[in-house]
Order: sequence, then C-alpha cells, then structure tokens
Amino acid sequence: MILESILEINPDAKVVVYGDSADNIEWHDGTTPISKEDILAKQAELQTEYDAQEYARNRKAEYDMLNQYEMMFDDQRDGTATWVDAINAIKSAHPKP
Repeated sequence: MILESILEINPDAKVVVYGDSADNIEWHDGTTPISKEDILAKQAELQTEYDAQEYARNRKAEYDMLNQYEMMFDDQRDGTATWVDAINAIKSAHPKP
C-alpha cells in the first residue's frame, strides 16, 4: 500500500519500495522524495476510503452469485417478485453506512 500511496501523491514517481514500509524507499530519475509523514497520511486516507466501500464489495459478491436475468424472466412469467426480494435482502444485509 506504500507504493499505491506514493503514486496517488505523484503518479509520475520513479520509485522502488522494499517491503511495505515507508522506511525502505529508493527514489529514481530525479523524482522528488515525498516525506514519510505525507506517505503515511495518504495511506491512512486510502484505507479509510477502502473501508467505507466494504458494503459495496459485499453486495457485489452476492449480486454476482444471482442469476439475475433468469430471476427477472421467471418473475415476469410467473407474476412473482423473487428477484426484487433477493436484491432487497442483499441490500438489507449490507446497508450503506
């Protein structure tokens, strides 16, 4: 995540990161080094954004397991609401924060 943080700050950075520590960074090709504090702050920001989207990742995983087109077709044919019920159950299980 250190590398991702650096590239969020400077997408053109030429850098090598050894391990996942802001202490083991080599800056190359004239890239201006970014302070460890700025890198760690960006890392915390990116982690917060990632954590805030957990509900969406969980919903997607469950949506992907549904055969939604078949469910919609069957509901239209049979006059049922199986698809709507399944979607609402997923949304209830993984609400937006």
